[in-house]
Amino acid sequence: MTVTAAVSTLHADLEPGKPPLLGVESGVDAARWAAEHREGIRAFVAEQGSLLVRGLGLRDAAAAEAVFRQLGDLLTETEAFASRGRYAPRVYTASKWPPNQQMCMHHELSYALAVPRLMLFACILAPAAGGATPVADAAAVLDALPRDLVERFERQGWLLIRNYNDDIGASFADAFGTDDRNAIESYCRAHDIRFEWQDGGGGGGGGALRTWQRRRAIVPHPLTRRRCWFNQIAFLSEWTMVPELREYLVDVYGADRLPFNTAFGNGGPIGADVVQVINEVYEAHTVREPWQAGDLLVVDNIRAAHGREAFEGPREVVVALAE
Repeated sequence: MTVTAAVSTLHADLEPGKPPLLGVESGVDAARWAAEHREGIRAFVAEQGSLLVRGLGLRDAAAAEAVFRQLGDLLTETEAFASRGRYAPRVYTASKWPPNQQMCMHHELSYALAVPRLMLFACILAPAAGGATPVADAAAVLDALPRDLVERFERQGWLLIRNYNDDIGASFADAFGTDDRNAIESYCRAHDIRFEWQDGGGGGGGGALRTWQRRRAIVPHPLTRRRCWFNQIAFLSEWTMVPELREYLVDVYGADRLPFNTAFGNGGPIGADVVQVINEVYEAHTVREPWQAGDLLVVDNIRAAHGREAFEGPREVVVALAE
């Protein structure tokens, strides 16, 4: 289905500065509605990047799960950068991230070999202030970035370096779903991840694991073939950390043992100036809409990056990865 047909069928509102928004009549059977509009929604987000559906009245995790399962085949998350709680198999809480800190724009699991096509979000409880899940068009971001920077990343790719320990960030058991070292090593070999076991956790922990994975920074969308900026170069960089936190972590663990960091694909360091440029381009192409309880947000994980704004008060968003 083309985007024109999808918009015509779904009657989505396209307003500057906001993600496409589709209002539905209250009282509908949400799971049935999702099943009936599955193909239209998927075609729409492949072209537009995201769709916010308002009016489904998703008031608990079970209702969200029923809708999610109509929209795609749900995945088990592996290699997570931050831990999540779990409502049901393959249905998660939002990533555990300090509420007073912004989560920068990123594409979920862009450092993995198999990446989710869709991100599914349902707001059960909207915060008192802030807390939106903004999105940014990855094709537009690519077009707006400096040509020389794009060409370098296209030649070299990007490198993610992770240090797993028991003190900070996701443990290797969280990331790989097991603490069995043989199983982790097998996973790494099968997924093109270089690894090294290290003694000590830096800050007094037990064993530690360090990994390196080189990935493409630019990929074609599997359906539309549009080239998209698809990575977590800026988000997982040391220069995106709160400065005081970065200084503390460097003091405690050393500059080469941060929980995560990024580099050019040849191992060359990425400076703060490069990260600033990427984040500025993201911000220029970011759209946002405050959550309302019951909302559904569908994001094409390749066509659009997403983030999370700082917030006040309780916030509950149910999350699933699909395809």
